[in-house]
Amino acid sequence: MTEDPKAPPETRNVVQFLRSSKSGMKIRVGALNGKRVDYFKGKSAVKALLSPAYAKVKNVPKVTTEVEAEALLQSSIQYAFYLRVDRGAPTGSSISPRHVTVVPQQQFAQDAYFVWLYEGSQWTTYAGGLLMVALMLAAVMFPLWPPVMRLGVWYLSIAMLGLLGAFFGLAIIRLIFYIITVVIASPGIWIFPQLFADVGVIESFVPLWEWDVPKKKAGKKKKAKAPAGASPEEQLANNGGAFIEEVGDESPEQSRPGSRSARVEEVPDVDS
Repeated sequence: MTEDPKAPPETRNVVQFLRSSKSGMKIRVGALNGKRVDYFKGKSAVKALLSPAYAKVKNVPKVTTEVEAEALLQSSIQYAFYLRVDRGAPTGSSISPRHVTVVPQQQFAQDAYFVWLYEGSQWTTYAGGLLMVALMLAAVMFPLWPPVMRLGVWYLSIAMLGLLGAFFGLAIIRLIFYIITVVIASPGIWIFPQLFADVGVIESFVPLWEWDVPKKKAGKKKKAKAPAGASPEEQLANNGGAFIEEVGDESPEQSRPGSRSARVEEVPDVDS
């Protein structure tokens, strides 16, 4: 089954938006009559029509509510760009694509699933195929190339191999230099420390050298002290639940415990 070529341009534009990556829809893979197909959930399509990306698309119906989005998606089903399906068991293991079957009642619902029958624009696929054929023919007919073109390809290949060899040579030299500096000037020096970093081409060679000093981890933030005139409740909150009371210094005489003396009294014998 293919889509209806008589679909209005506005409906076709809506479908093209939903099929493109700009919609942000979650695409699932299923199996319909033994063929791998893409399908989506209705809720994902409604969310795409209410997104800011859809508002920027030209020559499409305006959608501001979920009711309008559901009505637009329902009207598009008749052109067979997508059809409602029931999702069944997996074709193999639990992570394999699920079987999907087209249902007779084509009614849009947000909790239902819909299989894509519209594959979108195919010009990139055709252009890629033609380019691959042209490259293969050019490689096969290399002996028939003019001498100037063959010489240019030879120079280009030598230049690419030289650039690749220089890169590996630089990597080996910087490693040897680092090992030497680790022994004689610890902690060692890296030449072009950003060479293998995820940065631009120019940034890979800046700075020229750098000490191999491990980066310090950010320490824990110190707790803020409570203001001088804060109440006990505020001090308790600022100290994370611990109350700290400052005690003034005392003189040695005041802080020293009082001396204790033992007094012995004679007790008369009762029995005498």
